[in-house]
Amino acid sequence: MELRTKVNIDLSPKKITYKDGAMFIGSCFASSIGSKLEMGRIPVLINPAGAVYNPVSVCNTLDIITLQKEFTRDDLYNYNGIWLSFSHYTDFSSENPLEVLEKINKKSKIAHSFLNNAGFLFVTLGTARIYRLKESGQIVSNCHKIPSAYFESEILGVDEIVKLWNRQLDRLLSLFPGLKVVFTISPVRHWKDGAHGNQLSKSVLFLAVEELLNHPCAPDYFPAYEIVMDELRDYRFYNNDMLHPSSLAIDYIWEAFSGSYLEKKTLDLYNDVIKISNACNHRIKRESGSGIKNFVSGMLKRISDIEARTPEIDFSVEKKYFQDL
Repeated sequence: MELRTKVNIDLSPKKITYKDGAMFIGSCFASSIGSKLEMGRIPVLINPAGAVYNPVSVCNTLDIITLQKEFTRDDLYNYNGIWLSFSHYTDFSSENPLEVLEKINKKSKIAHSFLNNAGFLFVTLGTARIYRLKESGQIVSNCHKIPSAYFESEILGVDEIVKLWNRQLDRLLSLFPGLKVVFTISPVRHWKDGAHGNQLSKSVLFLAVEELLNHPCAPDYFPAYEIVMDELRDYRFYNNDMLHPSSLAIDYIWEAFSGSYLEKKTLDLYNDVIKISNACNHRIKRESGSGIKNFVSGMLKRISDIEARTPEIDFSVEKKYFQDL
């Protein structure tokens, strides 16, 4: 007897490997899954401009990367002595504009180089609501806790999103023909819009993505939203704010994700790497004895075996830790 509604997930014919990286762009949910890959040392780049939530801001982030835009002081905004970029997260803000520009441009160059060699681009859309800076009309990626009086908001239409993203997918296909784009809708509720407003916003995203899946680059869709809403429909799968999925829910989604996008041999290697990382995180007293020596010898042997199979993984930090023991 099946006592839950099960979301069927197609196996992706293309797989994530230790040679082909994956970039994750979008809401904080993108960080949750991207971080899982990162833990296993699979090459990942997560939100190079910080978390972004609406389709326009995600698209703008990709434009900055693919067009290799060089930010100047004219691209920054000063509020109460803090220099910031409305295209970036608050982590890029500073009292020193040169520091902000250096961080932004350096990260963009890293992202462009990474995307050149990436096998996947995962795009997680969180909301169809956008915020415009009143004085310029610019759609911002982050309001930087500036008073709401500085902005006006609106909900994007399906056609607007489709038109914008069809152009983006055309560019990505032209620049990176081997790149696989995968859309997801974030299960995180945007409660500032209210229950009804959140549902309207998510509905717009669903309708837009459904049309974009017909693009010639053949994007995929991963049903993260559906897994949380239909399989995990219980508040025990949410954090204390009752809006964000809990770590247990993230682990559950990760199982579905890894089952679709990782080959078994890659997942086995991933689990071996995780064991080594966990062993490093458990601080062991540096004391003599055969027990610690056997443990260190065994871990170094594991590392050596993995390096022989997958030289792309750099275990220099872990090897030093065990050798010091």
